[in-house]
Amino acid sequence: MATLHIEHPINDLNTWLTAFGRFAEARQKGGVRAYRIYQPVDDDKYILIDLDFDTIEEAERYKRFLELNVWSSQEASPGLAGSPQARVLVGVEPGT
Repeated sequence: MATLHIEHPINDLNTWLTAFGRFAEARQKGGVRAYRIYQPVDDDKYILIDLDFDTIEEAERYKRFLELNVWSSQEASPGLAGSPQARVLVGVEPGT
């Protein structure tokens, strides 16, 4: 399993959540198995997202989709207030 971890500043949580919701079908088609959304308790203008995939390749492909089709367009990402930082992560088991 691989996780695409994304974080970035936002303008407004409700605007961002609405935009995120519009990409539900793209997430499903892109192989997202589960997702989690976090917000720091001391910063309501920042968001963190973890998207889980079966493979590293799916996570990297979805990251490219976001870079080319979502984050590059103000219309597609109206709540975005800065440059997203994204990286693909894999779990590490202690003692291996």
